[in-house]
Amino acid sequence: MTDAVSPHPARKRLRRFAILAGAAVGLAAIAAGGLWGLDRAFPPPLPETLPVSAEVLDRDGALLRAFATKDGYWRLPVGLDQVDKNFIDMLVAYEDKRFWDHEGIDPLALGRAAMQLAGNRRIVSGGSTLSMQLARLIEPRESRSVGSKLKQMLRALQIERRLSKRQILEHYLTLAPYGGNLEGVRAASLAYFGKEPRRLTVSEAALLVALPQLPERRRPDKNPKIAQAARDRVLNRVVSARLIGEREARRAALDDVSGLRRPLPAFAAHTANTLLRRAEVGAPLKLTLRKSVQEGLEAVAREAAARLGPKLSVAMVLADSRTGDILGSVGSASFFDSSRAGWIDMTRIVRSPGSTLKPFIYGLAFEQGMVAQETMIEDSPADFSGYRPKNFDMGYQGDVSIRQALQLSLNVPAIRILDAVGPARLTARFRQAGVSPVLPLNQPPGLAIGLGGVGTSLRDLVQLYTGLANGGKVHPLRDGTEAVPVAGNATTILDEQANWQITDILAGVRPPEGAPRRGIAYKTGTSYGYRDAWAIGFDGRYVLGVWVGRADASAVPGLSGYVSAAPILFEGFVRSGLAAVALPSQPAGVLRPRREDLPVTLARFGTGADTPVGIAATEPAPRIVFPPDGARVDLGVSGSEATPLVLKLQGGRAPFRWLANGKPLAGIDRRRTATWLPDGSGYSTLTVIDAAGRATSVKVFIE
Repeated sequence: MTDAVSPHPARKRLRRFAILAGAAVGLAAIAAGGLWGLDRAFPPPLPETLPVSAEVLDRDGALLRAFATKDGYWRLPVGLDQVDKNFIDMLVAYEDKRFWDHEGIDPLALGRAAMQLAGNRRIVSGGSTLSMQLARLIEPRESRSVGSKLKQMLRALQIERRLSKRQILEHYLTLAPYGGNLEGVRAASLAYFGKEPRRLTVSEAALLVALPQLPERRRPDKNPKIAQAARDRVLNRVVSARLIGEREARRAALDDVSGLRRPLPAFAAHTANTLLRRAEVGAPLKLTLRKSVQEGLEAVAREAAARLGPKLSVAMVLADSRTGDILGSVGSASFFDSSRAGWIDMTRIVRSPGSTLKPFIYGLAFEQGMVAQETMIEDSPADFSGYRPKNFDMGYQGDVSIRQALQLSLNVPAIRILDAVGPARLTARFRQAGVSPVLPLNQPPGLAIGLGGVGTSLRDLVQLYTGLANGGKVHPLRDGTEAVPVAGNATTILDEQANWQITDILAGVRPPEGAPRRGIAYKTGTSYGYRDAWAIGFDGRYVLGVWVGRADASAVPGLSGYVSAAPILFEGFVRSGLAAVALPSQPAGVLRPRREDLPVTLARFGTGADTPVGIAATEPAPRIVFPPDGARVDLGVSGSEATPLVLKLQGGRAPFRWLANGKPLAGIDRRRTATWLPDGSGYSTLTVIDAAGRATSVKVFIE
């Protein structure tokens, strides 16, 4: 037999290598499977959502107010698009220059750190990546040991499997410590620089990069020199990384590090607290307010209260009449001022409105054709079935025009007008505009409501006045705290011609002495006993209401709307930062006749309530018997030939003046019948005025 041929040595080596490779692959697979199992069994403690501060934002997304977390930290959420890109580049260059390439661990950085430790016998650099630092933030280590470092490395690998690079950066920038109870780059930027981190200077960005390594030691508000030295080291590093030039770094190093820590934004305290209580979990906390407007109004209220004296407070509401959106709401001069009961939101508290409702009384009279601006009315003592109103200064002017009576806020003429239009009609019109005045318990509306004998809030008054600024149309006010969405449909407070007449009169009220120039129409009011001072004003779009008084409703001698509240109104308009909008021009077809051009029935106003004997005291007031109030009349106005409507009345003293929608019909007639030819379909108001100035109206729908 021949000897067996031995395998070639190369084949032996190949077979042995294949066996070893297979074993290595098997071991690697087993190790990978084990690591995968460990990863699933011991995941990193990454919360689904980071525990951050609640934020209340304005209509444009600007931060109005932040609330500390339950553990007392200011920790604001942040996205990379909210942070200056130069800061991100500097952070990566300083902390983890291979961040975008590694998988959570940077072997080169770890090797460098180990060599530095061996050569210097102390830690020169830690070699930690941003992923490892995030691991330490979500799972704080008990000590600086090798075991802790290994755990961080494993956690970093796990984090990289679960989060994108952008998410890792966003988590780090939300949780990184910046000294005291500040966490995250947004809280730090707001506290140390007073601004969001969207646009940072080179010096500011370098300081924010340096702080998280030793946040307490480098706190700029505690140790500004140490903070400045740390900032300069960052600047040198980013120059070496060629992110910025040496000249730019030298300029940045010249900037001082302020030792100031600012409070985080805390605007609109009352409104923000209301929204926070009503907010749903996960829902954005957003108000209709505008931060710049709110900031300006709060400054005005705070400074005004300091001038007015102790215990007095100021509340303000500014609204857009075209939408009903509240752009500024100041509930008190200072939320934390206990001497002024600053925690009470005085924009919502029901108080006596004083004379601020008078424009709507006169508006109804204009609407019904009872008066013109130059109609004369008597300002003298009068008795309305036992109710004897007196003027604020206890004096009387005698004969005045309607324009003067409203501008001077005379009480007796206002009550004469209210007696004619009816308190019930006035309150019904308020309810139609979405405001329900608070009347004395179980009592119907009386004449006293014209002088403040009714309860209303500052928000209610501003809502009513948005009608004057918006051509008679009222939108419900809203600020974003409403439990139920507010319907945006507008309702009518006054028709267009009456609304313009009132606006024109109020635009002529003399501004307070020394007030900033602003083209607004406004009205003031003072409640009985000097408890509340009011000023409500508007331009062609915006309405601002001001209340001054004590939260406990105590009397304040010398308090008045014109002296105490009106200057704040004018200053508030200017410092709101809103561009002035011109008041509306006189609408086509709306008349403002001179006194000598008035018909006899509009020359002087008088009612049967206090008319002296011999004029009309024993005669019944006029009453329209056809068409009846609320009737629908088909006159064929859409056809080629419309039929005139016959008008009939009873009572009254001839001659009679008829008006349709505030416009006088031709001629004055002694008969108790007349005819009217409508110029279109829809609702119309018909009014008749007798020789004694007594008037009555009906509202009909023409088809």
